[in-house]
Amino acid sequence: MRQLLLPALLASLLAPVASAQDVEQRPEVQAAAERLRDDVIQLRRHFHQHPELSNREEQTAAKVAEHLRALGLEPRTGIAHHGVVAIIEGGLPGPDIALRADMDALPVTEQTGLPFASEVTTTFNGQQTGVMHACGHDAHTGILLGVADALVAMKDTLPGRVMLVFQPAEEGAPEGEEGGASYMLEEGLFADFKPEAMFGLHVFSSLPVGTIAVRQGPLMAASDKFSITVTGVQTHGSRPWGGVDPIVAAADLIGSAQTVVSRRSDIANQPAVVSFGSIQGGIRYNIIPDKVELVGTIRTFDEGMREKIHADLRNVAEHVAAAHGATADARVPDSTGNPVTVNDPALTERMLPSLRAAAGADKVIEPPLQMGAEDFAYYAREVPSMFFFVGATAPGIDPATAPSNHSPKFTLDEASLDLGLRAMLQVTLDYLHGAG
Repeated sequence: MRQLLLPALLASLLAPVASAQDVEQRPEVQAAAERLRDDVIQLRRHFHQHPELSNREEQTAAKVAEHLRALGLEPRTGIAHHGVVAIIEGGLPGPDIALRADMDALPVTEQTGLPFASEVTTTFNGQQTGVMHACGHDAHTGILLGVADALVAMKDTLPGRVMLVFQPAEEGAPEGEEGGASYMLEEGLFADFKPEAMFGLHVFSSLPVGTIAVRQGPLMAASDKFSITVTGVQTHGSRPWGGVDPIVAAADLIGSAQTVVSRRSDIANQPAVVSFGSIQGGIRYNIIPDKVELVGTIRTFDEGMREKIHADLRNVAEHVAAAHGATADARVPDSTGNPVTVNDPALTERMLPSLRAAAGADKVIEPPLQMGAEDFAYYAREVPSMFFFVGATAPGIDPATAPSNHSPKFTLDEASLDLGLRAMLQVTLDYLHGAG
């Protein structure tokens, strides 16, 4: 989940999602969950201990492909660098669907103290850092491998076909590279197999274990990265009048940029966020530098608002810098961002009973709009899709204060693996059998 900036979801304050009908948990789902529980835990722990960054998931992809081959499948590898795709052919006629798990980790130094904690280190953006599955993609990969095992075991009586998508680079490709969901689509993911529905999940620290959160329509925000370079004239710190101070101009720009949302955007319609994440400028205490570089993120739910915020931020940057005698090169956005993640309303309504069957009727809730972003959004633009959250925080820990996804202390209760498997398997079987 890219650049996760989410408020805690207080499940006790959220109403359970209403459902038009009840569906029983399939006995084959419960049997598979019990049979595979230890296997999924061990797979997740293996991936957790051996994390790899975006577009570098070589060993992860090899492990996934090896496991799929052991199940008798014939995975395609090397899609969008390290993507792995396999198709389970059911023995009966039926629909085509796709299930997705992401595989990449983050440049985060782990501080969990787990016996299977990552000790991997690497260089990222010129700095030494640890590598950690701080967002739960290790869990997603383990869960989908478990679902694959369960579906293969029942494939003779399975209607239709299931595409398994193990995706690299959900957190974003490195600078100058392509990757992630959009690149998998560009490389022909759906060229020969166009599913009529697609499903994905994400473990989530802001929900207690045992809980599922899902909503129809927009779920997660569009995300855009921006870069602004403010250029002045270098001078000695003792005589600022001898140059043009880009630090003061940048500081004024950051303050003025807060009005882009608070005074220029109709947030009564949809929420929006403009956040600065890095300021780089200068190397010595008594030298006013010639430039300052700013980077940040924009989150929106409406395409018109998204375009307007881009234009407003460029306008603020250029004119505030000019007021100080400086110039601003505002690249807003400076790369292709994620669109809004939208759950198809009809599909989500249809599958709500399946989620309720897996978790319990009172454990499926509707979350507020989430400012975090997901490149699952690209699949959802191609085919009707549903993406849902699985609670990961252990009993006795307040989800509001638990270490969040992307934290070096992020941990999950492994019971979330069991619910994730049961939920995804129940949804898959109910859809293929025409239930819901």
